Amino acid sequence: MTYEEALQQLAASPEDLRDTRRLPPWLRTNLPRQHQFARTLRTVEDLAVGTVCQAARCPNIFECFGCGLGTFLILGPRCSRHCRFCNVLGGSPAPVDPDEPRRVAEAAARLGLRHVVITSVTRDDLPDGGAGHFGRTMEAVRQACPQATVEVLVPDFLGDRAALEVVLAARPDVFNHNLETVPRLYPQVRPQADWQRSLQVLADAVARGLVVKTGMMVGLGEEDGEVLEVIEQVAEVGCPMMTIGQYLRPSRQHLPVARYVHPQRFAVYAAYGQSLGIRSMACAPLVRSSYHAGEGLAGLAHQEGD
Repeated sequence: MTYEEALQQLAASPEDLRDTRRLPPWLRTNLPRQHQFARTLRTVEDLAVGTVCQAARCPNIFECFGCGLGTFLILGPRCSRHCRFCNVLGGSPAPVDPDEPRRVAEAAARLGLRHVVITSVTRDDLPDGGAGHFGRTMEAVRQACPQATVEVLVPDFLGDRAALEVVLAARPDVFNHNLETVPRLYPQVRPQADWQRSLQVLADAVARGLVVKTGMMVGLGEEDGEVLEVIEQVAEVGCPMMTIGQYLRPSRQHLPVARYVHPQRFAVYAAYGQSLGIRSMACAPLVRSSYHAGEGLAGLAHQEGD
């Protein structure tokens, strides 16, 4: 599919919802499976383990916790950056908890996870950006859950190649770093981040032979052509996995939603990425970076086996 063909298909898709005062029907979620939801919640609370599902007010928390899944949030609840789309708390980060890797590993073992996703707040205050803590957490999880695959979703480490190398050397089964939005919107959406720096993180991980993944949101004011250009750059880097989901405003203090993108447009994004060689394109309104992450890795492995 060419860029022009993708634009034509997007132009022929149903109109996006520009009146954002009400959620469209395709963004409504189901109530949780009560027993498993409560078990997952109790496990993370008993072990004082953070999840991005709770911190970021993820719309899929009912489904994922209801299936015994979750994404662990390490390095504390407070982020050193102030991205205007994110619900994670800002402010002065707490000291790193040396026992956290053990507790995360125990939570993963109690829940019987087959695919463990670990992310963090951004810790620009730490000399290594928290890279060593990522490594220790991966090691603890692998000891407690030798049957599980491990995925990490990391910050950019301020472009510190030595810090990034710590994570790459630990060889996660999936290495994820999100681009989040189109380059034009970085000053408004991610004022403390840098587009080229994030793209370089992905390129470095690809060069190390890892399975690399990235993701972005739509509905922040980008144009469809800009989304296609991001997909092109992800393909050029050699990244085999990408997620695209709808931005949802966590509170009135965050950036407003510019549009609710129609589900058919997500299908065009996915088809375009696949035509460029991105083998796993998870694109839908409620898709998030770690949504059904284990299934995404399994699907990629199945393709490689064909």
